[in-house]
Amino acid sequence: QVQLVESGGGLVQPGGSLRLSCAASGFTLDYYAIGWFRQAPGKEREGVSCISASDSSTAYAESVKGRFTISRDNAKNTVYLQMNSLKPEDTAVYYCATCSWSATGKVYGYDYWGQGTQVTVSS
Repeated sequence: QVQLVESGGGLVQPGGSLRLSCAASGFTLDYYAIGWFRQAPGKEREGVSCISASDSSTAYAESVKGRFTISRDNAKNTVYLQMNSLKPEDTAVYYCATCSWSATGKVYGYDYWGQGTQVTVSS
């Protein structure tokens, strides 16, 4: 059974950091681009970042550039999202999924999705 499982969410103060993990089971991440998405209450789901399978090239939403870093460890079948300088507007449920991105850098998800992990940025 193909599964993506997110972890690492929680409550953090503005300016703080969190690292999210996306662990795969039932398939090998090596051959897939994997990305992170988020959805805040009352808002549409947004593509945050995506990392390619081949050369680990990356794409980021403008709202997180310079603050978030995506990486992958194929030996551990896991993709990470390091989030620094967190802001209250980063509060959302974060999902990982197989992904791609357009020429303009917009990130899209498809096929395999995790269940999400809550990130709350508040003082």
